[in-house]
Amino acid sequence: MYCRIPPGAPAIPLGGEIVTALSASAVAAYRERGYHFPVPVFTAEEAAALHDRLRAIEARSGGRLERWMNRKPHLIFPWLDAVVRNPKVLDAVEAVLGPNILCWNSQFFAKQPGDGSFVSWHQDATYWGLSEPDVVTAWIAFTPSTPESGCMRVVPGTHRSQIKHTDTFDEKNLLTRGQEVAAKVDDREAVDVILRPGEMSLHHVLIVHGSNPNASPKPRVGFAIRYIPTYVRQIVGEADCASLVRGVDTHGHFELESPPKSELDPADVERHRRMIDRQQKILYTGAARPGRRIPV
Repeated sequence: MYCRIPPGAPAIPLGGEIVTALSASAVAAYRERGYHFPVPVFTAEEAAALHDRLRAIEARSGGRLERWMNRKPHLIFPWLDAVVRNPKVLDAVEAVLGPNILCWNSQFFAKQPGDGSFVSWHQDATYWGLSEPDVVTAWIAFTPSTPESGCMRVVPGTHRSQIKHTDTFDEKNLLTRGQEVAAKVDDREAVDVILRPGEMSLHHVLIVHGSNPNASPKPRVGFAIRYIPTYVRQIVGEADCASLVRGVDTHGHFELESPPKSELDPADVERHRRMIDRQQKILYTGAARPGRRIPV
């Protein structure tokens, strides 16, 4: 049964006593392997409250988050803006990116039991059009992320170079183009990124990763946040946009986004649509077909 939370519900208190500053050895391991986990950022209770808030939105949307809502949802839901700006999340990100940080994108990766959805082996950087590989994804588990539920899998050390990709447009693939690396990946080399609710993983924009379908009886839900240093530029298509979440931006490469005033505020929604349409054009540059365009 869905938990129904009314629009404009109070903010979820996200604090606790969790410390997330990464040690020097953890940062070194990230740079060597291309990933690091687990990083505790929220308690199990906080993660459950976040998941309940998401389920309430899904319930109002017919049982599933509308596709347009799942591109930069932090721009239309204040509780997600609070997550992307959470100090515990940003402390870990700062350890690998430095003090001046933009949130370039965010989205949910949700797999329902038995729906067959998966993520093919791929590298995030392939179609993002960003000038530097200094990009990290913070992937926060709202529910248990295990091999049975289709947790993310990474291939250590594959973040040192770009690999050619092919577009499949597989409807069960959660990626925009159904893209996959045009190379054989040995599953035996992959590491399961197992996370409890409230834990986070960090992975490099070039690491080869993917995930299998959810064979568990419960949903597997993760919130992925894409962070970049302020010196990174968009080099494909028109100017891009991002949210300054820590430090200062002295480069001005991105149009800076404003935090949402309230949940689904009409002005915020209109601005959000313009932002995601701009980014969609970048993501599909050169594609043989438009793929999963967001309905207007």
